[in-house]
Amino acid sequence: MKKIELEIVALSHSITQTHSYAVVLGEINGLRRLPIVIGGFEAQAIAVALEKMQPSRPLTHDLMKNFLQSFAIELHEIIICDLQEGIFFSKLICSSANDTIEIDSRTSDAIALAVRFGCPIYTYENILENAGILMDETGAEQGKKTSEESFEESAEHETDENLKNLSLDELNQLLNEVLENEDYIKAITIRDEINSRKKK
Repeated sequence: MKKIELEIVALSHSITQTHSYAVVLGEINGLRRLPIVIGGFEAQAIAVALEKMQPSRPLTHDLMKNFLQSFAIELHEIIICDLQEGIFFSKLICSSANDTIEIDSRTSDAIALAVRFGCPIYTYENILENAGILMDETGAEQGKKTSEESFEESAEHETDENLKNLSLDELNQLLNEVLENEDYIKAITIRDEINSRKKK
């Protein structure tokens, strides 16, 4: 089966499931998106690597990367290989000096490792066909928006508005608080607001 390469295009709170997040993967040179619901811990792990943040101690996925590299094992790619009853299945393609092996993995963990190793993320046509969302040329999803999507947009807008009402000092104080609580996803939003103000 032909593999289709994906890239991470978004990481956000999932409105449908409390305390969950969604990582949105986009087809490279294509218009399809693959949203995957993941846990909070995995979302934090992905956000830390994407933003090149340095936690005071290694997170679980950093430990895994250090472990693999210490034994000269390379992660070449991850493949989102199956979809059963709404659950995505993935495998890590790893190699050592003597062998190449496939390791079964939760998709969220596989993505967190892929970001750390800088390796490609792939899936197959049938998975994109069944679970993908087609975007139009402007980047908007084709078809009518669901009430969930509208709510998600308004929730994001509300968060942005709340940050805009804070002073720069308050934003910096809030950033320190969320970093202490290891809420890296919220930290990214606050940092982006601080950076946008500094540019002005």
